[in-house]
Amino acid sequence: MYTFIEGGVTAAQGFTASGVHCGIRRNKSKRDLALIASSVPCNAAGIYTLNKVKGAPILVTKRNLQNGIAQAVICNSGNANTCNADGEEKAWRMCEIAGQALGLDPSDIIVASTGVIGEILPIEPIELGTPEAAKQLNRFGSADAADAIMTTDTVRKEVAVELELGGKTVHIGGIAKGSGMIHPNMGTMLSFLTTDAAISTPMLQKALQAAADKSFNMVSIDGDTSTNDTLTIMANGLAGNELIDSENVDFGMFCEALDAMCVQLARMIGGDGEGASRLLVCKLTGAKDLETARVISKAVICSSLVKAAMFGADANWGRVLCAIGYSGAEVNVGKVDVAFASKAGCVSVCKDGAGIPFDEDVAKKVLLENEIDIIVELHDGDGHAEAYGCDLTYEYVRINGDYRT
Repeated sequence: MYTFIEGGVTAAQGFTASGVHCGIRRNKSKRDLALIASSVPCNAAGIYTLNKVKGAPILVTKRNLQNGIAQAVICNSGNANTCNADGEEKAWRMCEIAGQALGLDPSDIIVASTGVIGEILPIEPIELGTPEAAKQLNRFGSADAADAIMTTDTVRKEVAVELELGGKTVHIGGIAKGSGMIHPNMGTMLSFLTTDAAISTPMLQKALQAAADKSFNMVSIDGDTSTNDTLTIMANGLAGNELIDSENVDFGMFCEALDAMCVQLARMIGGDGEGASRLLVCKLTGAKDLETARVISKAVICSSLVKAAMFGADANWGRVLCAIGYSGAEVNVGKVDVAFASKAGCVSVCKDGAGIPFDEDVAKKVLLENEIDIIVELHDGDGHAEAYGCDLTYEYVRINGDYRT
């Protein structure tokens, strides 16, 4: 069993973090440079965007993690360092700057950037700001680091869990950012996870991929897969548990806790979509297998028409069936049931692929809440999945219409 705790990315033993304003962003009240560091080297794993256009930091981080070892993260916001001729040079320079400030080999640094694509990353602010960020590293710095990686996010995203493995108390923590340019089939937006568990790099990579598939890869805000999506985890082993190097009972418990933490971060991202007023969760059951459940639940969450209906608190269940129909998954639409639920109640709107009488006023009340469950039952097997997203609002267009300016 695991328990959610405070502490975010610094909840695990031996990790410190900080966030400062270095000058990449014009608004001096916004932090734009984050550091996360471990007191000892860590086994490390990562997952990255599947977009063929990749930010330069991803290319550098992938090379740095080829040996499965890392000890720190440096991340800036305000500039994605993507589609620039000097991008890799600047990303590696960030590793050198962080390495110098922390007394580490630059190849042991995870580097990431987020923000506007196609603008040259100014390195001078990072050169000036990193020593100060290093000075400010502390055990309670998770919130500052979470703030520093935000772009259009409106709330910081940090989570941590605690569990027992072999009589030792183990912690897993993390921060994330993501509000727009978010779509399934990538690692995540940006998320940096830490743990004091002793776990080998291969098992860490396996656990991370499984967690991403259940959480971050089930989030969609706007159908755009980012160029800079990065999800990493560092494990320093300071909890003192027996090394997890196989798929044993401890590995299963570790995965369960990691999954829960990542799902919580994914829900935060879904609810904080650009311009969003509601978190949407498609809870799908009765699929013939897991892949079918994931494909269909994603299709529902990704539907612009479903998202617009939810913004208008319109129980337009036909749009849900429409999304199921074009998902590409094999499904008998004549067996599908649909309901909408929130803390205001639950209303069934479709049975066996056809509409049923329901009270529109009750449905409106259910859909006016800030978290809506779209409940779909396929009656075709035991496969089930959840997907996370948000409604589509006027504010989304405004934000993205003048994002660069």
